Amino acid sequence: MAQLFEPFTLRSVTFKNRVFVSPMCQYSCAHDGLPTPWHHMHLGRFAVGGAALVFTEAAAVAPAGRISPHDLGIWSDAHARALAPIVAFLTEQGAVPGIQIAHAGRKASTAVPWEGGQGVAPERGGWTPVAPSALAFSPTYPDPAALDTSGIAAVVDQFVLAAKRAGDAGFRVVELHMAHGYLMHEFLSPLSNRRTDAWGGDFEGRARLPLEVAAAVRDAWPSHLPLFARISATEWAAGGWDLPESIRFAACLRERGVDLVDCSSGGGVPDAKIPEKPGYQVPFARAIREEARVATGAVGLITEPAQANDVVQSGSADAVLLARAMLNDPNWALHAAHALGVDVPWPPQYRRAKPRA
Repeated sequence: MAQLFEPFTLRSVTFKNRVFVSPMCQYSCAHDGLPTPWHHMHLGRFAVGGAALVFTEAAAVAPAGRISPHDLGIWSDAHARALAPIVAFLTEQGAVPGIQIAHAGRKASTAVPWEGGQGVAPERGGWTPVAPSALAFSPTYPDPAALDTSGIAAVVDQFVLAAKRAGDAGFRVVELHMAHGYLMHEFLSPLSNRRTDAWGGDFEGRARLPLEVAAAVRDAWPSHLPLFARISATEWAAGGWDLPESIRFAACLRERGVDLVDCSSGGGVPDAKIPEKPGYQVPFARAIREEARVATGAVGLITEPAQANDVVQSGSADAVLLARAMLNDPNWALHAAHALGVDVPWPPQYRRAKPRA
């Protein structure tokens, strides 16, 4: 059997294959971060299509942690109740339901991408973002306020409460969003974190808050369920966060009970030069897997079944996370199994469309 379709177990959860659906922001909440029928359709079709793990988009741990006013949230019990039917459907279709919990930091209070993605002023429904330092992401983004000590402690509590609500909704995987220039990544990066107190400066200071969040969430999240973390393995910018620091950080995450590191890159600065090509981030997943001794997921322009299988079979990562490929073909996992000569069950409602062996 192609290794892409072999089961994979973390703690008490067994994924039926190594095809995971990456978190993808939809910017489609009507109000207050509550999911809509769009979210049920968007996530449900990936479970029907054979993926083993289906992540929600980034779910904000606080209203000020949303990227846009239309982002998904998990900051109240109402969010957990609204997400529970979606979780139940994913589970019924044989997928493991996962949620990525996040705080957008200085990249918050922006318009949805198809409306320009620029800052949204408070009088238009926006707010003042928070960040490690009072440095805007770019001239078109809002000026953030630097978090004080009490604000930092509140962020830890927000992540913990979000994880508990995720458990109440029935999710079986939580992923901490520590990538793409959002709040946790902002603390890690010397380009966005200019603090001179205990939460800035050297590696230990910059990594302090993300590691406190990881430890606190691990303590709050059931011990039998896996905890993931997504990181940007490099910022693709001189003087920024890089792979050696990511390897060191991943080892620290493992020590605090993180089970898999989801290896992305970029997002920290607006002018990064990213050499995008098929599988361009796979080497990061391999280096972190080998040197930090933690399970990894590879993401980024993985589109073809043979390519995805090679990532796993070569030992570069334990799983692949797909985004654009899934948007293009929600049945990607079913079609990949056929291409690799693996017979997997199709939903009975769709069985008439299953290709012949």
